[in-house]
Amino acid sequence: MNIPNVITVFRIFLVPLVVWLMLEGRMQTAFLLFVIAGISDGLDGYLAKKYGWQTELGAYLDPLADKTLLVSIFVVLGIHSHLPMWLVIAVVSRDILIVGGTLLTWVLERPIKVQPLLISKVNTVGQIVLAATVLGSLGFVLELDFVILTLVWITGVLTIASAATYMVKWLSHMTSYEEPATNVKIPRPSLDKKHVRRGHVRRGKTSIARS
Repeated sequence: MNIPNVITVFRIFLVPLVVWLMLEGRMQTAFLLFVIAGISDGLDGYLAKKYGWQTELGAYLDPLADKTLLVSIFVVLGIHSHLPMWLVIAVVSRDILIVGGTLLTWVLERPIKVQPLLISKVNTVGQIVLAATVLGSLGFVLELDFVILTLVWITGVLTIASAATYMVKWLSHMTSYEEPATNVKIPRPSLDKKHVRRGHVRRGKTSIARS
């Protein structure tokens, strides 16, 4: 547990607090905590790269923290009709498909390397911008309906494109996967027929002498 991972865990603990604030209607505070979470996300990534503190734990914790926060915010905003339900369903379904597909590769002993794609990074940025815009509009009573509508459609297209890209990559991995070689048999050197015959003759002479 280095400093970047501690920051990431702190961001995970912010999730229930942000959700509670949203349910209580305290959108300004929820928006401010969301901004803090975004700053912490950039900070832990910067520290990990600058000082070589990348770890396997961090590689899993960082996207987990981001997705948990974003999905929770999208679900709450969808329940309160601040976001269209089709977008919320698309966002949640995409993440379920990715997590379920990854778990399935482990169950079938065909592990796939967890590596975010470019379209996924762009999609995450779109979701962050949309969530921040909606929370800011609600918290500070801003008239941003047209901006939010535009971001909704952009995020929807990116979400569907990202899900399709991951699905294609997953299918390609599952159909082209090769089992690692485990039991490799070392071929025995073949004996020359003359040596074999000589060995039989010598053993025969020895047996006669002994008898």
